[in-house]
Amino acid sequence: MTWICRCEIMLRRFAIIGHRSPASGKLNLNDLAGSSGRIDVLARAVNTALFLSHGIRDDSQIILHLLGGPGPPRRICFEGKTVRGLHPDERAIAGQIGRALKEPVPAIGHKSELHSGFWHSGGSIKQTIAEWNNEGVSIFVLDAEGEPVSEITKEKGPIGFVLSDDQPFSETDLESLEGYQPLSLGEQWLQGHACISIIHHLLDSH
Repeated sequence: MTWICRCEIMLRRFAIIGHRSPASGKLNLNDLAGSSGRIDVLARAVNTALFLSHGIRDDSQIILHLLGGPGPPRRICFEGKTVRGLHPDERAIAGQIGRALKEPVPAIGHKSELHSGFWHSGGSIKQTIAEWNNEGVSIFVLDAEGEPVSEITKEKGPIGFVLSDDQPFSETDLESLEGYQPLSLGEQWLQGHACISIIHHLLDSH
């Protein structure tokens, strides 16, 4: 049975692009960093975006963008406020991602909920940006050449951050992100989960 997700407005949103991560098929849970297209990077991002030491952040959402084929790209979303039965280890998170990959990619604009707080849809980062704009989300792109990341503490409403996996943004990504303010976490290249952790720290401190 297919359910339509009616998502709450989340104050913190993260969108990470998995350039090699498969959009369909079967994941090899024993090789997340290799044949599974660096799903390990995305799983760590989910862990950091949602999990506290003894609970889950109810003000955070993360959308994974799986561009590695086969077939059209897929988006997978975890909503902190409503997700149930999610465990923090990489293998368990990857298992949930793998569950979505067994299903047909939903049409763009159609969010199909697989269980509470866990939905998937067709589309790329361009679709996510359009949805965030419609929902009044302030959008920032994490980029080493951007403005100091401390600027985000001035934001009062929903705020969204776009980041890449272990690879730089592609030309297609940059075209979709043109016009949105880049923010820098420093000159060193950081993995996605580390970027998310810093963002949480800054927002938690204000």
